[in-house]
Amino acid sequence: MVDHEYFVEPDDVESQVFDWGVLKWLSTPAVTGGERFSAGVVKLEPGKGHERHTHPDSDEILYVIRGEGEQEVAEQTRDIEAGEMVFVPEGVEHGTVNTGWEPLLLLAVYSPPGPEDVLRDLPECEIVPPGKLPTPENVEGP
Repeated sequence: MVDHEYFVEPDDVESQVFDWGVLKWLSTPAVTGGERFSAGVVKLEPGKGHERHTHPDSDEILYVIRGEGEQEVAEQTRDIEAGEMVFVPEGVEHGTVNTGWEPLLLLAVYSPPGPEDVLRDLPECEIVPPGKLPTPENVEGP
């Protein structure tokens, strides 16, 4: 857990780095002690995205903070932009691609928590310790 009970800053948590972007999980059972959901910020680089995937045991909410992209949920695809929310039920295949020129920032929420641990354990995930910027010298292998 972090040093304080209710407030979490980005420097308090590690970064999960992928070739398509960075995730910072600001609320997980390990960080805040909350057991009902996890929440974090996802940054997708311009032109990048991740493969379609599912979360078999968790619903997901994606809220677009900044930027624009293309969101697939089941057999539906649509453009998304700041201010929109996407609901992905458990077990439904989905994927996101940044179609804009600036980073696409999303707030991701899982209920119950758990998919963030699955992401951390992927072989392509590199971990940057809390308080460090994701630069080559600060990245740890899986």
